[in-house]
Amino acid sequence: MHSTICHRLRLVPSLLQGERVWELVRRAKEYNVTVAAVPHMSSPRESQEGSHTKTVSQAAATTFIKTEEDFLIILSRINALVLNILLRPDESDSLGKDHLKSIVQVNERFHAIWDLTSGCCKTLKLRLGDSSVDVNDIYIVKNQSNLLQVYTEYFLAVTNHIVIKGFDKVSKPTSIYWKTNKRGLKTLIGETDDISLTVFLQRIFTEPFRDHVQTYSLFLSQINGKLAEESGETSSIDSLNTFVNLQKYISQILDEAFQTKMLWVSSSSKLTAALCTPDRRLQEDSKNVQIAVTSGRYDRILLFDDSLVFLQGIETHICDLKTVWVCSSTKQNYFQNFQLLQIITPEEEFVLTSREPQNQAVWQWKLNQLIQQRLIGRRNFPLWGKAGETSDPPTSRVSTYTYKNEGRFKNATYDGDMSWGKPDGKGTLKWPDGRNHVGDFQFGQENGFGVYLVPSSLPDRYDCYKCHWQNGVMQGYGICEYADESVYKGYFKDNMRHGYGILENLASTTDPFKYTGNWHKDKMSGYGVCESTQKSERYIGMWQKNQKHGHGIVLMDSGTCYQGAFALNKFVGSGILLSEDSSVYEGEFTEECLLAGKGKLTFNNGFTLVGSFNKSQTAGLQTQGVLHTSCEDQNGIMKRKFQLGVGLLPVEERWHGIFENFQKFLESGCKRETEESFLGFHVKSNKKLQKSQEYLHCQSDVSGEIEDILKEMSLQLEQESMQCYLEKAFKSSHHPLMKLMKELCVVFQATYSGIGANFHLLSMAQEEIKHYATKIWELYRALKVMAGGANDMAVPAGEDEEERNEALNSYTVVLPILLPYFYADLFMLYMLYYQQEDAYYWQGIVRLGMLTDTKLLQFLDVQKFLWPLKDIKLTANQRYSIVRHKCFQSAIECLQKIITVMDPSQKLEIILKTYTEIEKTVSRVVDGDYKLPMDDLLPLLIYVASRAGIQHLGAEIHFIYDLMDPSNRGGIYDFLLTALESCYEQIQKEEVRLYKC
Repeated sequence: MHSTICHRLRLVPSLLQGERVWELVRRAKEYNVTVAAVPHMSSPRESQEGSHTKTVSQAAATTFIKTEEDFLIILSRINALVLNILLRPDESDSLGKDHLKSIVQVNERFHAIWDLTSGCCKTLKLRLGDSSVDVNDIYIVKNQSNLLQVYTEYFLAVTNHIVIKGFDKVSKPTSIYWKTNKRGLKTLIGETDDISLTVFLQRIFTEPFRDHVQTYSLFLSQINGKLAEESGETSSIDSLNTFVNLQKYISQILDEAFQTKMLWVSSSSKLTAALCTPDRRLQEDSKNVQIAVTSGRYDRILLFDDSLVFLQGIETHICDLKTVWVCSSTKQNYFQNFQLLQIITPEEEFVLTSREPQNQAVWQWKLNQLIQQRLIGRRNFPLWGKAGETSDPPTSRVSTYTYKNEGRFKNATYDGDMSWGKPDGKGTLKWPDGRNHVGDFQFGQENGFGVYLVPSSLPDRYDCYKCHWQNGVMQGYGICEYADESVYKGYFKDNMRHGYGILENLASTTDPFKYTGNWHKDKMSGYGVCESTQKSERYIGMWQKNQKHGHGIVLMDSGTCYQGAFALNKFVGSGILLSEDSSVYEGEFTEECLLAGKGKLTFNNGFTLVGSFNKSQTAGLQTQGVLHTSCEDQNGIMKRKFQLGVGLLPVEERWHGIFENFQKFLESGCKRETEESFLGFHVKSNKKLQKSQEYLHCQSDVSGEIEDILKEMSLQLEQESMQCYLEKAFKSSHHPLMKLMKELCVVFQATYSGIGANFHLLSMAQEEIKHYATKIWELYRALKVMAGGANDMAVPAGEDEEERNEALNSYTVVLPILLPYFYADLFMLYMLYYQQEDAYYWQGIVRLGMLTDTKLLQFLDVQKFLWPLKDIKLTANQRYSIVRHKCFQSAIECLQKIITVMDPSQKLEIILKTYTEIEKTVSRVVDGDYKLPMDDLLPLLIYVASRAGIQHLGAEIHFIYDLMDPSNRGGIYDFLLTALESCYEQIQKEEVRLYKC
C-alpha cells in the first residue's frame, strides 16, 4: 500500500509551480484523511484564534506514521547499501580526499534528517491512544522550522557534491561494488532500465527526499481541505506554503547544481580551477541569454550567485557581487535610443548591451536579486521568486574591497561604506606595508575627518595624523603625533604642514624645542617663536625653510637679548645686544652673536664706549675706542629700557594665519561641517595633548549650533549685551570665537611667558593685545553681518554713523572681555618695565607712612580748613597729632580697588570715583559744595595715594595709558590719570625731601 502511495506522489517539478499547487490538494484525497473539529478548553492564545481545536482522526494519524516508518526504512537501506560504501577512503586517489570531505558533509545532513524524522515519529506514536490527534501535535506543523532547516542543509550538501562532480568520480572499490550489486541497488529507486553509477547516486540522494517532502505537502493539503469543508478554518495553510516553497527550493537548487556542473564539464581545467568551488552556482551565461560588453574586451560573461565573471580566453576578471552596482541608461545613435546596462565596480565600469531587450531585462533582474541576496548573506527561499517581487539592492552599502590597479590605493583593502563603487561614508583603508586610514570618505576620496597611521623606521612606532581631509589630501586643521614623540598641532595643505601650527619636540634627548608660528610647504616659514630648552633661549622672528631668516630677536634665560638680522640661521650685519646688567651694545656681530667690528656700548651708569670690539669665548672682550663719561639720565634710562621688535616685526604680520582661517570660515558661510577644519578640534590622545586642553571647560548658555549662534548674535544690540555675549562665547567650547581665543592665548604665552617675560618686549605685547581686540571686533561685526544684524547697532535715536562707531569699538566692547585672558602675562611685563620706578615710589610710601595724618597733611601743604579732623572720633587717650590712616578713608578704600579690576575703563572709573569721594569729604568739612582747584587737589590726591599703598602704581598708570579708549584722551579721565601720575612722581621724590627734612 505504501509503495503504491509513494508511486502516486512522484510528481514532476512543474506540478509544484503557481496555481497548479492545488492539483496536489485534489490528488491528496487519495489519503482518505478524516479531520474533525471538537470543542475544548482553550488557552488565552488559542481563544484569540478560535474556539475549536483542529484534530486528525486516529486512522489518518496511523496512516501518516506508517508512511514515515516506510521512509525511515528507505533511509536505513540507503545508509547501509550506499552511503557507507561511499565513505570508504581510497588512498590511491589523490582527488578522493576532497570528494570524501564533501560526502562526509552529505552524511552528516543525511543523518540529521533521519534523526529528526525518527524522533518526531516516536512522539506522534505516543498520542495514538487518543481518539484523535491535535493538528498542532503533528511534527510537520509543530516542528516545520526544524524540518525546513535540515532539508535545506541536506540538499545544499548534496548539490555541492554534484557541482564538484563527486558522484562522477567515485572510488575504485565503490565502482566494483556497483557492478556487483547493480540489480539490487536499482530497486531502491524503482528503476529497471540500465543506468550509470553517477545517475544512480544522484537519484538515490535526491528522489526519496523530494518525494517525501511532496508527501508532507499532500497531507497538509488534505487537512486544509477538510477544515475548510467542516469549519471554514484554514489555519494550517502557512505550513502547507512552507513545504510547497521547500519543493520549489529543491527543484531550483538541483537545476542550478546540474547547470553549474555542466559548465565545469565543458570548461577548461584552468578555468575550472580558477572558478569552481562547491558552493558557487551558475545563474546565467551570456551564451544562453545573449549579452555582450560594448568595448569588446571580453567575449563571455558568467553570472554566479556570488560573483560576476568576465572571460577573454583563459583570462578571468572576477567581480564580487557585494561590490557591483547595476543601472540602466539610454544612448542615442542615429536617431535611435539604445538601452544599455551599466556595471559599476570599485575600479572598472562595464557597459553591457543586447539585441534583445528582454535579455537585458533578465540580466538586470537577476543581477539585482543576486546582489541583494549576496549583501544579506543568504539566498532567498525559494531561490527565485516572480519578476518584480524584489526591490533593487541599496546603492549605499557596507563592503570590503582590495584594490589592484595602480594608484594611491593599490594593494589597499577598504572596509566600510560604499556607494556606486566608491568609498562614501565611514570606512577603513589598510595597506600591506602597515599604513592605515580610518575616517570619512566621499566620492572615492578621503574627505572629512580621518586618522592616518604611517609606520616609521622605529620598531612598533607610527606617525599618527588626526586631520581633516579634502579630495584625498590633508587639508585644514589636524594633529600629528610622530614616532619620535614630537607633536604637531596646526593646519595642513596638500598633505603638508601649511599655515599656522605648533611643533613640540620636548621628548628629544638631543635638541628639545617648541615652535609656534607659520609654515609653508611643510617648512617653518614666516613669523614664528621657537624655544630651545637645551640652549635656554627663545627666538622670536622670521623663518625660511626651517631656518632663522630675516629680522629676529633672541632671548636668553640669563636675561641677555639680541635683535638683528639673520640669514640661514646665522646672525648677519649689525644689531643690538641688551645684557643682563642693562648695558646696551649697538653695532656689528659675528654669526654666533659675538661682538665683532664697530659699535657703541652704553653702560648701565650712562657711560658710553665707541670704537671697535672683538669678543671671543676664550679671550673675552677686547676693544679700542673712546669712553664718554658724560651722559643724560633720561637717555640712559631709554637705552636701558630699549623696546625690541618695534618697527621690525609689524604686528599685522605676526599671527595672520590664525585670523586668516577664521576669515575663511566666515567666507565659507560658517557651515558647521567646516568649522573644525578651519578653527580646529579637540582630540584627547596622550597625556601631553590632554594637559594642553585642560581649559576646554564650558559652563555657558551659548548654543552649539552655528545657526543658533548667529541668531543669538543678531539680538545683541547694546554694549552691555554684546560684552555679556562675548564673555559667554569665549568660555563655550561650542563657539567659534572660543577656538580663536584659545589659539591667541597659546601664541601669547609662547611669546611672552617664561623666558619671554622680559620688559624689552612690552611694546610688542601691548601692540598684540590691541591688534587682537581690533581683529576680533572686525570678525564679530562680520558675524553679525551674516546674522543680519550689522545695521542694528543700538545707539540713541538721532545719532549719526560717526557717533555710532565711537560708541561701539574694540576698546569699549572687546578689550574689557579680552584682557582677563592675557592680563597676568601682560601686567608682569609692565611690572618688570617699571620695577625701578615702583621701587623708588614704594620707598616714598614707606617714608610717608611713618607720618601721622596731621603731620602728613601739613607736610603736603594741604590747607588746614580742608583737613577732615571732625570725621575722626578720638578716644580718651588720643590726640589728633598721633592719629594715622583716619582721614579721607572712603577715598583711600576706593582707590585700593584699582588692583581688583583688569579693564582700563573700570580702572578709570575707580580713579574718578576716588576724586568724587575726596570732593565729598571736603564739601562735608567746609559745609558746602567745594570744587577743588588743582593746587588743592594734587596734595590731597598724594595723601590718598600714599595711604592706599598700591605697590605697583606706576605699572597700573601706564597700563591704563596704553590700553584705554582713545576717545577718553583730553577728557576728565585723562585729566585725573595725569594728576595721579603726578602724585606718583611726587611720591618718588618725597623720600629725598623727607631725608633732607
